[in-house]
Amino acid sequence: MPGTASANGGIAELILSAGPVAKFVLIVLAVFSIICWALIVEKWWEFRKIRRDTVSFVRIFREARRFSVVYAAAKKYRESPFAQLYLAAGQELATAFGGAEATDRMLEEGEDGVGPDMLDTLSRAMRRAAGSEIERMERYLPFLATTASSAPFIGLFGTVWGIMTSFQSIGTQGSANLAVVAPGISEALIATAAGLAAAIPAVMGYNFYVNRVKYWASEMDGFLLDLLNAFARSAHKPARLP
Repeated sequence: MPGTASANGGIAELILSAGPVAKFVLIVLAVFSIICWALIVEKWWEFRKIRRDTVSFVRIFREARRFSVVYAAAKKYRESPFAQLYLAAGQELATAFGGAEATDRMLEEGEDGVGPDMLDTLSRAMRRAAGSEIERMERYLPFLATTASSAPFIGLFGTVWGIMTSFQSIGTQGSANLAVVAPGISEALIATAAGLAAAIPAVMGYNFYVNRVKYWASEMDGFLLDLLNAFARSAHKPARLP
C-alpha cells in the first residue's frame, strides 16, 4: 500500500513502498538521468577526439609544403573541423584543376587560378562544411537542455502527488501525527531530489558543451579566413601554403 513506509526507513524502502505514480515519476527521472550522463560522457569523448585530430592536422598543415599532402591528411583526420574545412576547399580545387597534383603545380607556379570567383566558391564550400561541423558538435545537446528544463517540473509533479497522498492519509486515519504524514512527505521530497539530480548535471553539461561549440565555431572562422588568404596569395605570386 502506497505511503506506508516507516519514517525511519531507508530511501530504498521509501521508493519501494511508494505509490505507482511516484514510482513512475522516479523511473522517468532515472531514465533521463542515465541518458544525460551517457551523453555527457559521449560528448566529452567526442570533443577530446576533435581536439586531438585538430592538433595533429594543424601540425601537418603548418609543416607540409604541398597541397596534396595536406589534402590527404584532411581525409585522415575526420574528427577535426579544420580538416573538414580544408577538405571542402580541396575538393573544389581538385575538381576545378584536375586533381591534387595539378592543384599542387598551380599553387606552386603561381598561375592566376585562384581568382575572386574561385575564392568565393571556396568560401561557400568551407562555410557549408563549417555549418555541418557545428551541427555535428551540437548533436544531442537539445536533449540535455530538455532534461535541464523539464526534470525539475517532473520532480515537482511527484512532490505535489506525495503531499496529496499525505493529506489523503490524514483524511483516512483522522490524524495528523508524524507517523501518518511522514511517508507521503518523504515520498514527495525524494521526487524533488530526483528531479534536481537529473537537472543539475544536464544544465552543467549543456552549458559546458555549448561553450565548446562556440569556441570551435570561432576557431573555424579564423582558420577559414587564414586559408582563404593563403589561397589568394598563391594567385599573385609563387607562394606555398603555410
